Amino acid sequence: QVQLVESGGGLVQAGDSLRLSCTASGLMFSYYDMGWFRQAPGKEREFVGSITRNGGTTSYADSVKGRFTASRDNAKKTVYLQMNSLKPEDTADYYCAAAPGTATYRYWGQGTQVTVSS
Repeated sequence: QVQLVESGGGLVQAGDSLRLSCTASGLMFSYYDMGWFRQAPGKEREFVGSITRNGGTTSYADSVKGRFTASRDNAKKTVYLQMNSLKPEDTADYYCAAAPGTATYRYWGQGTQVTVSS
């Protein structure tokens, strides 16, 4: 019933920008903290960034801090990840996830591919 759908991935060159979107359905979106994760081939899934349910607080992995920005539009039930100055090491499948309150991430999207060429 709950569904998170990511979009906006693609193939870009190093230094380019992408804006990922994740639109939710089947949940009270404004009650959930939202997170972004990524998984590169042969690697574990890693945390990228998060944004609290009212958009007041964001956090980021050190590897993307200063380059990536999370935002959300609760009226549209959508969370965004603006990715600037992309590097080849950013190549991965990117996933959004939802967490109620301070609980662990409970719902996950199917992912969108981001490939950054050198």
